[in-house]
Amino acid sequence: MGNPNGSCWWCLKAIKWIPVIFILTIVFWSYYAYVVQLCYYTIDSYVQKAFYLFFFHILFLLFLWSYWQTVFTELVGVPDKFKIPATEMENLLHAESDEAQRQVLERFAQDLPVTNRTIKGAIRFCEKCVLIKPDRAHHCSVCGTCVLKMDHHCPWVNNCVGFHNYKFFMLFLAYALLYCVYIAATSLQYFIRFWKVNTMDDYEFADKYQCQQQPEKATILTKERFFRQGELEGMGRFHLLFLFFVALMFAVSLTSLFLYHCYLILHNRSTLEAFRPPMFRTGKDKDGFSLGKYNNFQEVFGDDSRLWFLPIFTSLGNGVIFPVRSQHQGGPNTYDSMGSTQNSFGDGVTFPERLCDEDTHTLLGSAAQRWPDETEFDSPGLSGSRSSAPLS
Repeated sequence: MGNPNGSCWWCLKAIKWIPVIFILTIVFWSYYAYVVQLCYYTIDSYVQKAFYLFFFHILFLLFLWSYWQTVFTELVGVPDKFKIPATEMENLLHAESDEAQRQVLERFAQDLPVTNRTIKGAIRFCEKCVLIKPDRAHHCSVCGTCVLKMDHHCPWVNNCVGFHNYKFFMLFLAYALLYCVYIAATSLQYFIRFWKVNTMDDYEFADKYQCQQQPEKATILTKERFFRQGELEGMGRFHLLFLFFVALMFAVSLTSLFLYHCYLILHNRSTLEAFRPPMFRTGKDKDGFSLGKYNNFQEVFGDDSRLWFLPIFTSLGNGVIFPVRSQHQGGPNTYDSMGSTQNSFGDGVTFPERLCDEDTHTLLGSAAQRWPDETEFDSPGLSGSRSSAPLS
């Protein structure tokens, strides 16, 4: 990433903030155009003004809050237990063959909760960060670090979108889309009025010709044009014109992006995994982390439905351990995703593990998932049976 004290490094760091500054400039300009030019100067009804401004400010605040969280949420680093110690790194560097290097990594990772592999079936190792990559983690060349459950690096937020801010990113897309749709819908009638005023100029020659034929209409046409143009005077008209076009343009582009990420959430995939399915010991499986649509949604948005639509971190897990299908469990270097490991919230508060009821009628032999009852948690046989109830 270069020398942090060098001038080029600081210039590069400043350039990365240009897209964020651009987005904020558009947002705050839209606030001025909507609140001042539309609601204050154009709309006459006080009831309509209050109605428009009330819902506008709710969407505006939720949008800014989500955007702030997406941009400024710091990505938590990979735990130290995944980092290669100096002695093992020495053995890795002096390995005489690829097979020897593979054995060194396999030996070090035998107690780590990793199920993902490289295309050749080896343990995933990051040479730049000198660590074993946790499942779904990838190295970001822009951020210069490995990111837990990396989705993609987004220049519009100058941050990587990963485990710790993916919920914020989704809410940012959702509220940005609602914000644009709301502006476009409420400003449409005034945009049409402005358009009608300006299209009269296209008929100016015809008006003049008609007035020459019928001079008595000259005064009437002049007054009509003056009255209509007086409704939306000066630069305010152009603010409303561009406000509608910008809102419509962003709404169209955000719709496809938002729906695509909704699809990814329901199938428990990241953007990277959608283009390159994760590799397990048994081979590629694009649905290797899928728990069912509702559980996939909960993994990102959490169990508390009251906080689903607020940009507060509620995602399940710790970004390192993820439940996998039963066919990817067992064998060396794997773990029991439902038993020996313990998932938690980002702040360390554990959440109940999902249990599975065997369902032999499903196509893949997948298990019906449910939350355990309190009596089951207290049952002495539960702890012994968790490891034998894998998630298919």
